[in-house]
Parts: sequence; C-alpha cells; structure tokens
Amino acid sequence: MSTRTHDRRQAPVRPRRHRARPGALPAASLLQLIWLASPALPVGGFSYSEGLEGAVENARLTSESDVAEWLLDQLHITQARSDMAVVAQAMRAWRRNDMEHVRALNDWVLQTRETSELRLQTEQMGRSLAQWLHNQRQDDAGRIPAVQRLIALPPTYPVAYALAAADTLAPVRDALLAYAFGWAENMVQAALKAMPLGQSAGQRILARLAAAIPAAAEHANALMDSERQSFSPMLAILSARHETQYFRLFRS
Repeated sequence: MSTRTHDRRQAPVRPRRHRARPGALPAASLLQLIWLASPALPVGGFSYSEGLEGAVENARLTSESDVAEWLLDQLHITQARSDMAVVAQAMRAWRRNDMEHVRALNDWVLQTRETSELRLQTEQMGRSLAQWLHNQRQDDAGRIPAVQRLIALPPTYPVAYALAAADTLAPVRDALLAYAFGWAENMVQAALKAMPLGQSAGQRILARLAAAIPAAAEHANALMDSERQSFSPMLAILSARHETQYFRLFRS
C-alpha cells in the first residue's frame, strides 16, 4: 500500500470545448434568433391580433380548425408574400449598407398597410424594437450608427427586425424561420385569449403552423422586389371593422 496521502483537492474541471459542425450556426447567433422570436421581447406583439379578433367577432372563427386554417392562410398569403419577404430583402440591404433599399422597403410596408390600426402596429413595434436594439448596442461604437439610421426612418417592424437579424451570422432563411415562429406564437396566444380554446388546442395549432413555416420561409426568401405583394381584402375589411368594434381585447 502506498504511504502517500491522496490530496482530494483538485483543480476545477474545465468545460470541454465542442467544435461547431461545419456550416452550423454559432451559438451566439442561434441564441440571438431565439431571443428575437421570444414573446418576451419587449415590442408589444402580445397586444395585437392582426384581424383575428375581428374574425372571431364576425363569427368567421368558431373552432380550433377554423383558427388553424385562418392562420395558415395568413402565413402564406400575407406573411410570406409581404412582411417575411421584406425581412429577407432588408437583411441583405442592411448587410451591404444599402440605405436606399432599406428606406424603399420601409416605405413599402407603410404604404401597404390598409387600415390605421395595422399601420400603427408596425410603427409601434418597429419603434420598440429599434429602442431595444439601441439599448443593446449603446456601448458598441461600430454598431450604433446603423441603429441611429433605423430610428431616423422611422422604422417599421419588419425592417427593424431585419437589422437585428442581420447583425448575427444567421442565413436569411434561418432568420425568417425565427420571425415566422415568433409571429405564430403571438397569433396562437391571441386566439386562446379571444376564444374558448385550451392550451392543448393552442399547441396543436402551433404544430400545424410550425410544419408550414419552412415552405413559407423558402417562398419569401426567393421573392424579388417586383414579386412582393400585399393583397388580403377580407383581412383589411375585418381590420377596418375592428377599429370601431364595441368590445376589444387587442389593438388590431
């Protein structure tokens, strides 16, 4: 038997460093996308239903299936062809410092909002996200000029989101997935508040949306400026009615 005493004091165990797989998104960028998609992001998304409350009031949505189909249509018809396409193009414009294109995209979003409440939504959420970005970057001299240019627009939400995502190493498609999932979570929560649906129903609706998001992201990412469009007349009608609706939980 050895007569040497065993020293139980050991150096702290250092965490093993895992090399990222080739092509894998760095952890910091992935976490930033998760943060941007979070309902906890202080941009006020929880206070809007984007016409869903109006559809409930007018008896167009009465069941879980109705809500799922409504939101799937909204994903493909309004989000993929409009706001998500703006996010994709604005990310590329921010990354090449093309402010002329950024400004044109921002103007397009404002011009295609068909009711005052939908315009107020994108303006309020854009301002809030720009302020969040300013707070995040205020000590980074290299990043703050872009935020100042964003604030000066003034920004819409898709263009502000594009700047936040452009600062990561994420491909445009991954940023679109995060954007769409954040939208989907907010819309499902709006449905649960506006209708007698339970959490399980909400999760089933969210699962259907999540399955459809990749195709919507691919479509939005491939659109050219000339192909982008905003045409959803029934949504505009419901939004206009919602502005004078007697009882409202949401601002849109």
